[in-house]
Amino acid sequence: MANIYYEKDATTSLIKSRKVAIIGYGSQGHAHALNLHESGVAVTVACYAGSPSAQRAQADGLRVSTIEEAVKNCDTIMILIPDEKQKKVYTESIAPYLRQGQTLMFAHGFNINFGQIVPPAFVDVSMIAPKAPGHRMRELFVDGVGVPGLLAVHQDASGKAKENALAYGWGVGCAKAGIIETTFKEETETDLFGEQSVLCGGVTSLVKAAFETLMEAGYQPEIAYFECMHELKLIVDLMYQGGLGYMRYSVSDTAEFGDYSRGPRIVDARVRETMRGILKEIQDGTFAKEWIAENEAGRPNYKRMRDQDANHPIEIVGKKLREMMPFLKQGKKVPVGAR
Repeated sequence: MANIYYEKDATTSLIKSRKVAIIGYGSQGHAHALNLHESGVAVTVACYAGSPSAQRAQADGLRVSTIEEAVKNCDTIMILIPDEKQKKVYTESIAPYLRQGQTLMFAHGFNINFGQIVPPAFVDVSMIAPKAPGHRMRELFVDGVGVPGLLAVHQDASGKAKENALAYGWGVGCAKAGIIETTFKEETETDLFGEQSVLCGGVTSLVKAAFETLMEAGYQPEIAYFECMHELKLIVDLMYQGGLGYMRYSVSDTAEFGDYSRGPRIVDARVRETMRGILKEIQDGTFAKEWIAENEAGRPNYKRMRDQDANHPIEIVGKKLREMMPFLKQGKKVPVGAR
């Protein structure tokens, strides 16, 4: 069984006695910075010169500085910029200014696990990975609840890396819901696999394939959209709340029977074998090398696939239908291209 830690297990004075630099002020960065600030921690948001994120952080009442100055002046450095940007920023603006006694932190283990960032031996290297998008992490912190998180230690130079990481997890609110101990390797590989096989890749491909199947059979695209896309949230919410059993309890017996009898025919032995292949590509570094090379080449395949999916019929009909449902946007900022 995994080790799970809660607020009672955290020594809060450890994080309250340290100055924390949050590198980046995007989805995760703003949530970490604001949650820590409201937990009584001295926080500095570090951005590149002229960054619009710096203006947002200042407007939120936070101290802002350059990355170099933040690393020089802070004890804990949490890197919360995109994976593909971390190596360059680390090499140019973080590594030259690291000193003994500091903690280098991550919310995802990609660059440590695949050797893109190799910290010096004299710093602690740890992870607190909240299991929610930044806006949700922030919302639940404000509500006094918090989201679960993962804790991992890659390098323990001080002898207190785990305790310091746990205190950080308390500061961002994860200890309210529970912090599960893992490793950088396990977090990275399971996170990538979940994204590719289920949460992003698997779900989007399944939705599109089902939509296309109904369209090819002559059904109206609006009906296909509701059956294959719109209602998915209702099912996922039920699973989120009470697992597969609660979802099945909540739907009709007809739907439940179809679940048991037809679901395994969709996700069959061939799909499982494909999943094993995808996991192997993650474990042996094939995916990481491909993604790194894609970024170095200017992302030609990434852009092509993004443009291709943006023009898929399910997106076109979905946009029209969502415009008829203004309640979907209440209180939320819809990303560009997602309308």
